[in-house]
Amino acid sequence: MAPSATSTVTETVTLPQNLKTPRLFGPYKEIAPTKYNKEAEEGKTGFKPAKYPNYLPTWNPEQKYPPLEPFEHYEHGKDADTSYPELLPEGVSITHLTPTIGTEIRGVQLSSLSNAGKDQLARFVAERKVVAFRDQDFADLPIAKALEFGGYFGRHHIHPTSGSPEGYPEIHLVHRGEGDKSHETFFENRTSSVAWHSDVSYEQQPPGTTFLYILDKPETGGDTLFVNAVEAYNRLSPLFQERLHGLKATHSGIEQANASNARGGIRRREPVVNAHPIVRTHPATGEKALFVNPQFTRDIVGLKKEESDAILKFLYDHLAYGADFQARVKWEEGTVVVWDNRVTQHSALLDWKSGQRRHLARITPQAEQPFQTPYEP
Repeated sequence: MAPSATSTVTETVTLPQNLKTPRLFGPYKEIAPTKYNKEAEEGKTGFKPAKYPNYLPTWNPEQKYPPLEPFEHYEHGKDADTSYPELLPEGVSITHLTPTIGTEIRGVQLSSLSNAGKDQLARFVAERKVVAFRDQDFADLPIAKALEFGGYFGRHHIHPTSGSPEGYPEIHLVHRGEGDKSHETFFENRTSSVAWHSDVSYEQQPPGTTFLYILDKPETGGDTLFVNAVEAYNRLSPLFQERLHGLKATHSGIEQANASNARGGIRRREPVVNAHPIVRTHPATGEKALFVNPQFTRDIVGLKKEESDAILKFLYDHLAYGADFQARVKWEEGTVVVWDNRVTQHSALLDWKSGQRRHLARITPQAEQPFQTPYEP
C-alpha cells in the first residue's frame, strides 16, 4: 500500500484571553473591581481626586469573622404613623416615578429624623419599594454617625467579600475608580451588565430597609434599576401563585466567594447556602413578594433539576421583562436611595465609557428570616 501523501502538522493555537479564563462561578456575575489606582484616586496622575477619600475601599485579608448567629429582628415599620407627619411634612416635594414603584423626595433631611420619623421611613419605603431622597448630608456625616442611623433598622451586615472604608467593615462600597476601563474586558464576554438581585439573599436573615448614598458619579450613566417583586407576584395567575406557595429555593454565597478568591479578593466569612420561601410576606405591610434572583438562587427544594430550572427561568424572566413594574433611579449629588430588599430587586448598570469615577456606600441592616403566610385567593 502506497504511503499517504498527507502529512500531519501539529500547530500551537493561541487562545483569546476570554477563553483562557474558565467560567467557574455558575450564574454569579462579578463586575466589582477588587483593586484601584491609588495615585489616580488621590489626584496625583492628572485625574480629579476622590471627593470622599475616607470612603475609598480597602480589602483587609486579616478581617475574619465567624458564621452569623440568628438574632431577633424588630420591624419598626409596624409602628409607623402612616400619615407620615414627620417624614412627609407640608412643603416636602414628592414625585412618584411610576404608579407601583419609586418615589423621589426633596425637602426632608434623613439625618435629622427622630425615631418616629425613622419608623415612618421604614414603612413608606416598604410601600413604595424604593425612594430617592435628594439634597442629603449623609455623605458628609462621620461614618460612625451614618452607621448609627442605619443601625436603627437592624443588625449591620458585614459583606464577606466587598471593599470597605478603613476601620468600617459594616460599610459596603461600590467603587469604580477614575480612569477605570474594566468595562472593556467585561464586555468581551457579556452582552449586558444587568444583574438582577436582592442583596446577599443567601444569608439566613437577609437585609430589609437598605441605604445607598452617592459619593462620586459619572456625568451621565451608572443608573440603578429596581423591580417591584410584590407587583410581579400579583401579576401571576391565582393557580400559579398557589403552586408557588409552600415551595422553597436555595440561595448560595459560594459562587460570590469563589469569584472574589479568583480575582485576588478577600473572604471575611465562609460562604453559606440557605433555603427561603419563593413567596415571602412583608412583616409590616403583609404584602407577598417573589423572592428568587438569578445571582444567588440555585434550585427549588424537592424538584428535579429540569423542573426547577424551568420555573426559576420563568420567574427570572418575568421580573426582568416587567418594565411596567420597574423604576430607574438616576443619581444626583447628595442622593440617598432607600429600598426594601424584601420586596424589590435591583441592578446596577455599567453603561458609561468615559472612565469617570462612580463611588457609593451602602448600609445594609439585616431583617427577619424570610417567612410565608398562607395563600389567599
